[in-house]
Amino acid sequence: MKQYRDDDTIAAISSGMTEAGIGIVRVSGPEALKIAEKTVRIGGKPASDLQANTVHVGLLMQGDTVLDQAVVLTMRAPKSYTGEDVVELQCHGGPYLLRRVLQTVLDAGARLAMPGEFTRRAFLNGRMDLSQAEAVMDLIGSHSEYERASAMDQLSGSFSSRINDLRSRILYETAFLEAAVDDPEHISTEGYAERLAAVVKEIRAQIADMIQAAENARVFKAGIRTVILGSPNVGKSSILNLLLGSERAIVTEIPGTTRDVLEEAVRVGDLTLLLADTAGIRRSEDTVERIGIELAEKKAEAADLILYVIDAAQPASQQELMQAAKWVKNKKAILLLNKTDLPQAADVGAIREITGLEPLSFSARTGEGRKELYDKILTIFSDMLPASGEYEAAANLRHLEELRTADKSLALVEEAIAAGMPEDLFTIDLMDAYTALSRIVGDAASEALVDEIFSKFCMGK
Repeated sequence: MKQYRDDDTIAAISSGMTEAGIGIVRVSGPEALKIAEKTVRIGGKPASDLQANTVHVGLLMQGDTVLDQAVVLTMRAPKSYTGEDVVELQCHGGPYLLRRVLQTVLDAGARLAMPGEFTRRAFLNGRMDLSQAEAVMDLIGSHSEYERASAMDQLSGSFSSRINDLRSRILYETAFLEAAVDDPEHISTEGYAERLAAVVKEIRAQIADMIQAAENARVFKAGIRTVILGSPNVGKSSILNLLLGSERAIVTEIPGTTRDVLEEAVRVGDLTLLLADTAGIRRSEDTVERIGIELAEKKAEAADLILYVIDAAQPASQQELMQAAKWVKNKKAILLLNKTDLPQAADVGAIREITGLEPLSFSARTGEGRKELYDKILTIFSDMLPASGEYEAAANLRHLEELRTADKSLALVEEAIAAGMPEDLFTIDLMDAYTALSRIVGDAASEALVDEIFSKFCMGK
């Protein structure tokens, strides 16, 4: 693992490495202004004499060679992004030019920053906590209004505030118990167990809301795992191609063409469907096809949404309908009655009765039913969609694990109270819950965890 040094001056290209109107080289650390003096000429005025939070126009120099005309931004510690002295050199955005400017800065005494090191320093210098730092990465990687707004809410400190409120309440109860143990003559715990039980119940309810919000957020951030299921030759691959708007899957009249799982993403409003076209579900003696069927079933078991396809142009057997009922039961599912552009032979009444779902008329050939399908998907997941403009930061996978750890510890407190155990034993599990929540905001995070999080950042951030 690469070792960080936090007392030197770092530099990196903070804009993209493509041709653009403006490119940015960021310098941060105790020698930032001195390095700027060696690389920037601003009307004969030393960079160290420039006022904090000011903007200047100067020449970028490599020795006696003028590299470019640039805008120079100076920010003094602690009022900067990193909490250190920062200089940003905004020049023209050509990749070659940016590399020359960066090399000049490195030759003047800076070292190349590691991925995420600017934000890491902001965290270490108290400019943001760990969850806010993670929000920076989420904001950069956002692909929808929900992701952008949620990341911005987390960056503002809203999520951290909720976590810190829970921590404060747990710490208060822990401190009371420890004080009562140290001074039992003056601090009575009579009736305290019942009061603590009410507090823990309320905290667990808030954690449960956060966990549910995180589960909902996964749908928006990672996408809805959507599996297209059905018997062979009912048109699953044609439906995939229609929804994608391209010939991604091979389509033939031969049953069992699809042997593997094909996966693609498609946008539906603010949602992303991670579509998986699978092998037709049937009994098969073909070893390769049987492996494909097993993969399809595993995908279906883990799916957020099942699109089960039945051929409208063929009579559906009792066995096929029972198979459909098995996969749509207790799942978010839509039953597609495909090939409705052909003469109808399927018994819609029997399909409805056995599967318990109202089939949606669909034609992968003409596109009939596509809008209705999208509307139905949005309806199914409407309870997860925030009201217009109401976006709230949700826990990411790391936060979610810590929330669950805290909840388990608090559940142990409730069990200890119910069992009538001595009050001083409650502090062990209370502090375990406190520590788990502290890791979310970084107060109890290990150096290895911090390094791992910031290693996922892009260079220059």
